[in-house]
Amino acid sequence: MNASAVARAPLFDALGDPNRLRIITRLCDGGPCSTTEVTTVVSVSRQAATKHLLLLEAVGLVSSQRHGRERIWRVQPEPLADAGEYLNALSQRWDKAIDRLRSYVEDK
Repeated sequence: MNASAVARAPLFDALGDPNRLRIITRLCDGGPCSTTEVTTVVSVSRQAATKHLLLLEAVGLVSSQRHGRERIWRVQPEPLADAGEYLNALSQRWDKAIDRLRSYVEDK
């Protein structure tokens, strides 16, 4: 595995959990929200939602800011864009490999 893939592994690991993926989807679709609002999306306790949010924050996918007694969470689009670019590049490599295989099989 190359260094680029290793560096992205925590991000993909974080997105591999269905609850964290729901949280990211909610933040992308609905904008910033409080921890309390997140609990309605993932149907978990506030404590569990906070753990998910802190993990997402640790890998750079979300950031938070205190607003009174609540913490407001927002998605950080740069890591998601970077992951998308990485997946597109990986997909192009596979497309080229399949084209080479197709050419090889057709030449035989």
